[in-house]
Amino acid sequence: MPAEAVLGGRPVPATAPWRATLRRLLRQRTAVAALVVFALIVAAALAAPLYAHHVAGIGPTTNNTTGRFKRGGKVLDVVSGAPDYRPVGPGLSRRYLLGADKNGRDEAVRLLYGARNSLFVGLVSAAITIGLALALGLSAGYLRGWWDAVVRTVFDLLWSFPALLLGIALSTSLAIDGLHLGPVSLDSGSLWIPTLVIGVLFVPYVGRPVRGQALALRESQFVEAAIAQGLGPARIVIFELLPNLASTLVAFVPLVVATNVLTEAALSFLGVGVQPPDPSWGNMIVEGVDVIETAPHLTIVPGIAITLTVLSLNLFGEGVRRALDPGRR
Repeated sequence: MPAEAVLGGRPVPATAPWRATLRRLLRQRTAVAALVVFALIVAAALAAPLYAHHVAGIGPTTNNTTGRFKRGGKVLDVVSGAPDYRPVGPGLSRRYLLGADKNGRDEAVRLLYGARNSLFVGLVSAAITIGLALALGLSAGYLRGWWDAVVRTVFDLLWSFPALLLGIALSTSLAIDGLHLGPVSLDSGSLWIPTLVIGVLFVPYVGRPVRGQALALRESQFVEAAIAQGLGPARIVIFELLPNLASTLVAFVPLVVATNVLTEAALSFLGVGVQPPDPSWGNMIVEGVDVIETAPHLTIVPGIAITLTVLSLNLFGEGVRRALDPGRR
């Protein structure tokens, strides 16, 4: 494809449409604000060890049921005694900024480390989803024939099961102790189990649109010209079809990450995602359900974190879609 076009007698670089898209995106204050919120969440997650070491002085899995702290000249328990066993609430101690859970663990520290785990699963699984969807969708759309039939069958099988039920089944079947695949360890407490499961789970949601666009682009004149020049299928898919799908993929990425973060929270809530004592937003919520009347902050705080993350990603994704397609209302 040509590196530049001619407009008004002057050459226009091929990067000009992307610059125009970026300008349209920056004019959308809601999308920019959503991106800033998500960036702050990521920064807070990355700073979790610093907060735990220098501010809280306690790790995310360290129990402290017999701990005490001073407030207003009084010495108070982190977790009160019988019969309530009520943990300290938010704002009552500088050390326990967001309070503690029923085991005396710092809720702010667990929230930040939970963000690291939840975002790791969401981002890495999104990369797996996009990668598999591209490989299968592009190859099926271009090659067609028996390979297209196989890919469509796989997509239909994955699509036919409820996402959470399929995620539970796959997570349970992958929880095999002692199985190591190179750098990936698939034991019962590994983050790679929910990451791989969620990554595979949503491949059809991206792969179907990619396959449809690949089928349409296959009949384009620039593909016919590439075939006439003797380019092979792999080069045509990578250098001709893939660049024309870039805008679609850019719009998909934040939405896929948001969906995967929410799915990880649901799987962890159901007990097949990130395994305790490692925190994630989903298992933090389920740990707070039993004491929701006496310590509602244990459910509300991670719930707000999930809401902010998913909402910011969805708003940013909508802004990207509008910037890429300004004529669509």
